[in-house]
Amino acid sequence: MSNVFKELYTSFQAGVSRHLQWRINQLNQLEALLVAHTDELLTALAEDLGKSATEAFSTEVGFLLKDIRYTRKHLRRWARPQRIGNPLAMQPAKAKLVAEPLGVVLVFGAWNYPLQLSLSPVIAALAAGNCVCLKPSEVSPATSAIIAKLIPQYLDEQCIAVVEGDAKVAQSLLHEPFHHIFYTGGGGVGKHVMRAAAENLTPVTLELGGKSPVIVSEQTDLQVTARRIVWGKFMNAGQTCIAPDYVLVNERVHDQLVEALKVAIHEFYGRDPQQSDDYGRIVADRHMQRLLSLISEDALQGATLWGGDFDRASGYFSPTLVTDCKPNSPIMEEEIFGPILPILKVRDLESAVAFVAERPHPLACYLFSNKAYEHQQVERHIHTGTLCINDTMVFMLNPKLPFGGVGASGMGRYHGKYGFDTFTHRKPVVTRSFWFDLSVRYPPYTSFKQKLLRKLLG
Repeated sequence: MSNVFKELYTSFQAGVSRHLQWRINQLNQLEALLVAHTDELLTALAEDLGKSATEAFSTEVGFLLKDIRYTRKHLRRWARPQRIGNPLAMQPAKAKLVAEPLGVVLVFGAWNYPLQLSLSPVIAALAAGNCVCLKPSEVSPATSAIIAKLIPQYLDEQCIAVVEGDAKVAQSLLHEPFHHIFYTGGGGVGKHVMRAAAENLTPVTLELGGKSPVIVSEQTDLQVTARRIVWGKFMNAGQTCIAPDYVLVNERVHDQLVEALKVAIHEFYGRDPQQSDDYGRIVADRHMQRLLSLISEDALQGATLWGGDFDRASGYFSPTLVTDCKPNSPIMEEEIFGPILPILKVRDLESAVAFVAERPHPLACYLFSNKAYEHQQVERHIHTGTLCINDTMVFMLNPKLPFGGVGASGMGRYHGKYGFDTFTHRKPVVTRSFWFDLSVRYPPYTSFKQKLLRKLLG
């Protein structure tokens, strides 16, 4: 790991990655990789997570292609020095902000969207002119292997390295003095990454998860609401960091919503979702075991279960609803990250807002309501990475919006220009002229100089 870092650092110091045309060339090459090897990448994603070709392309390959094209289109403007005005006391002078790459950055990919969450930060880091060490997740081995195989064939090996391996490899990488670390994953490992980064005073971006709530008002279209919740929750078999984690629904429409959710599940995946080509699989048996423990009789504490079918051999876990669950039950204490949706009754919107506000800040919060005053109430009182009203997850389609958490759900943000800024130091550069040099700034400070300086600087 030390050799990997040193080689990348040598390339960065030589200025290889700083040239704007080099950055554009790398984006072009990454685009060519994705286009030429789409079928292989989709096969790997199906092997790791059972993703359908449509879902895998739209959320991974297609997402990255749009990311590359948007970044390339705007890169010259983002990288251009920004002129800054100066106060009278500094005149005559010029000032600007120069977008300077940070250096050698470390990107930890995640297993749930193993292509997108590995390469999207790389796109931003390369666009900013950095050298990159990428470690894909070993939990999605097929995708990790194809990334490691293809990246050296298309991108500049002097400046981009892919390192495969388990937690020991990750730990070794964390000992190196990278100039930025970008981690996507769970909060527990995120704390470990942050502690390790502190040893080298390395800044970090942490894209974590959390329990993203859905608030359903009685003032909503229940059928559309149900379809949008089911779409967001059960995509990728619930293994999405911004997936709806639980639902808080007004008690007056609880039963209608539950029935509408069941109807939507059957519409999307049929009566036997295990036979559906559009329904994914749990990534590994240990994650299957974790999900099963959440719906055990002891864990449910008397809640009602709908679904809960599974096949450990194939990684199948059916779309599952849990009603009448207690707020302190295990399913409400940790991020589910799977196809289980707890549904809790609340008296009114105020009760739902209070419930969310008392808990760690989520990565996303969803509200379904036709009333503007309810939109405003949630916007004012719930602290969240992103608030999405009357839909789930669609905000990811807008490259002009930042993506990131707050508090327990993460720190830092990326996508579009926000990703470029994450991997950039905006260096102030000030240039003054020699021809105008007022003696008032220099000692000895007479009473006249003091008065004049106070006017200039006050």
